[in-house]
Amino acid sequence: MGSAQREKTIMGTNNVVFLENLEWFDNTGQELVHRIPEKGSGEIKFGAQLTVRESQAGVFFYKGKAIEAFGAGRHTLRTGNIPILTKIAAIPWGMSSPLRAEVYFVNLKVFTNLKWGTRDPVAFKDSELGLIRLRAFGVFNVQVIQPILFINRLVGTQGMYTTQEIEEYLNRVIVSRFNDYMGDSLDSILNLPSKYDELSEGLAKRLQKDFTHFGLGLAHLYVNAITPPPEVQQAIDDRARMGVFDDMNKLMQMKAAMAMEKASQAEGGAGTGMGMGMGFMMPAMFSQYFDAAKPGGREAPETTACPDCQNPIPITAKFCPHCGHQQLVFTQCANCGKNLTPNAKFCSRCGHPAEEKPKPKFCSKCGNENLSDSMYCNQCGEKL
Repeated sequence: MGSAQREKTIMGTNNVVFLENLEWFDNTGQELVHRIPEKGSGEIKFGAQLTVRESQAGVFFYKGKAIEAFGAGRHTLRTGNIPILTKIAAIPWGMSSPLRAEVYFVNLKVFTNLKWGTRDPVAFKDSELGLIRLRAFGVFNVQVIQPILFINRLVGTQGMYTTQEIEEYLNRVIVSRFNDYMGDSLDSILNLPSKYDELSEGLAKRLQKDFTHFGLGLAHLYVNAITPPPEVQQAIDDRARMGVFDDMNKLMQMKAAMAMEKASQAEGGAGTGMGMGMGFMMPAMFSQYFDAAKPGGREAPETTACPDCQNPIPITAKFCPHCGHQQLVFTQCANCGKNLTPNAKFCSRCGHPAEEKPKPKFCSKCGNENLSDSMYCNQCGEKL
């Protein structure tokens, strides 16, 4: 029996008597979500068994709605489909039960080394050089933290959802936020070399809110390169050469270290003696750069942050002990980010219609389309 025919039998299309045993293994390492059945929906029967691994979450949809998200372990699913009897009762619908059900397996591991970068140069208004165009590249790590919200917002009804499919959209979000953050925190590209770490950290913090709207967590984000035009690169190099000599103490330390390295490589007794002396001196010279390891105590219980009040709570908690908010997020307000109940029509915080989607912003100068909450135009650099 082929794999497609076997899955068809397992899911109940041809299976009238036996209960389903549902599980999933990611053989590619790139799948974020996998639905069973992959095509359409199934007739999952009452008593079907769902097995979820440690790095997974299982989201059960019944009659078109998300019912529950299951953690690691074996779970019993309850539907209105009864073996044999359901087929008899479904004769008016062509022997196909109207009580449709499907299970989405969500991969909870951290997906690393996803690429982001500017497809076209973005405009940046430099206080010293005027309007210049920049290219930026980097990598980021992402993880699903709210399975139901992720499915409802990004996956929809697709049978499979991989990192390649999500990478393109998240790249657009990152580039837009990169442009906003550069406009707010950097006055001139000439000051860029000293601000790479600060830029990566600040951009990651700003993106956290955007990612949580989709049920995702941004584990890390790195800026590998920001490439200005060649003439601007030359100006940055000139500025960097001047900055090397600002701290003469560091310069002398660097030269002394280089001299010791050369002497230790020299032949003869003098070189050997210098090498031994350097070996004894190195711990004292660099001890200031290392902190002594502290003995660890008892491991604290694993916690996470409440998506509503941000207070730390046990990772297994169903409700927040501080604000009472349910930890399983089904949907969020597109206007203020408030976590909403599954059947909410309006946001309880701002009154915004729950189903209304955010509208993109169009630049009044060049007409370019930007994300709804962008602050600067990606095309011309004008403030929106």
